[in-house]
Amino acid sequence: MASSSRKARLYGGMDAEERRAERRLRLIDAAIEVYGEVGYRVATVKAICEAAELTERYFYESFANSEALLIAAYNHVVGHLHEEMIAAAAAAGDDPEARLRAALTLYFTRLKQHPKPARVFLLEISGISPAVDAVKLDALRVFSDILVPPASDPKRGDKAAMATLLSNGMVGAVISIALRWVSKQYPQAVEDVVAIAASFCRVALTETNSHTIST
Repeated sequence: MASSSRKARLYGGMDAEERRAERRLRLIDAAIEVYGEVGYRVATVKAICEAAELTERYFYESFANSEALLIAAYNHVVGHLHEEMIAAAAAAGDDPEARLRAALTLYFTRLKQHPKPARVFLLEISGISPAVDAVKLDALRVFSDILVPPASDPKRGDKAAMATLLSNGMVGAVISIALRWVSKQYPQAVEDVVAIAASFCRVALTETNSHTIST
């Protein structure tokens, strides 16, 4: 009986839960494609479902609304990007400067290689709602920690808080550079943009590694 029940739940080699997960991923991929072409504010549920080759009932099977799909698409994009950045930094060895440049090189390379996900990452996530802003803020914290890992010294107190502010400013500078670079259709070579971004990050890197903040 258990075997028959299992067979009844299988379709195309997948059970019901696996099919739902596959449909959800198709919707996320379609959303990235559609957002990258027309923008989140113009995109409709119908257009995304058509791109995913699914009916709208399957949209609401996985997402409460368009905002929930935007968050899922954003997390999908940044999750893969952060994983690749972490791997690139690790492959660069133990030198903080080398790790920083490796992570930045991966970041800007992927933005150029994949313009539609880049639009989701840089443009479509901004100014939608407090819930979306909170997701973006969490992702930016991860981004900051990849570029300049926080010091682990628990005795730093206010200096640690100031270092965090410095890292936040660093991330803001990198994102601003990326926004302009992408919007202008990549006028500079990746290595040149990395050098500019690294110059901002280097201040935070130096202060974090020295465990001092000038006042």
